[in-house]
Amino acid sequence: MLTWLSKRSQTKRKARDIYAAVVAQSRNPVFYESYGVADEPIGRYELIALHLILALTRLGQPDVGDEELRRQTLETFVTDLDDAMREFGVGDPTVPKRVKRAAGGAHIRNDSYAAAMADASDNALVLALIEYVYVNEPAPYAAALATYVRRAAAHLAALPASTLAGGVITFPSPEPNPSEHKP
Repeated sequence: MLTWLSKRSQTKRKARDIYAAVVAQSRNPVFYESYGVADEPIGRYELIALHLILALTRLGQPDVGDEELRRQTLETFVTDLDDAMREFGVGDPTVPKRVKRAAGGAHIRNDSYAAAMADASDNALVLALIEYVYVNEPAPYAAALATYVRRAAAHLAALPASTLAGGVITFPSPEPNPSEHKP
C-alpha cells in the first residue's frame, strides 16, 4: 500500500545524488584556474546551471525517460538555491523572488544551450557561454569550455540508462590546461 511513498523517497534520493554529482563537477577547480570562470557566486551558479542542464537533458532522453527523476533533480536545485541565498544573508522576503529569477534563468539557459548544441559548429555554443558563463566579457577560454561541454554531452549520452535511472551520473574531467584553445 505504501509502495508509492517508498518509490517517491527513492526518487528523491536519486535526484539528490545526481544533483550532488552536478555540484561536485561544477566545483572542479580546473574550471576556475584554467578556463577563466569567475570563482564567485555568479560563476559557480553558471557552472552548476550548465552541468544541471546537461544532466537534465540526458535524463529526458527516451531511453531514460524518467520525468519524475528530472523533476525531483530540478526541485533539488531550487531548494539548494533557496538555502544558498539564505546563507548569503539575502533577506527572507526577497528570497522567493530571487530563487524564482535564478530558476527561471536556468530555464532560459537551457533553451539557449539546447539551440547552441543543435548547431554543428561551436560558434553558437561559444557565444552562449560568453553570454552566461563569462558574462559578456572577452573569454579566451570559451572555445575550450565549448569543447568540454560537447565532450560532456557525449559522455552523458554514452552512460547506460540503467545507471542514470539508478541515480548515478558522471562527467568527464575538464582538460587541466586548455591553452591550445586560446586565441
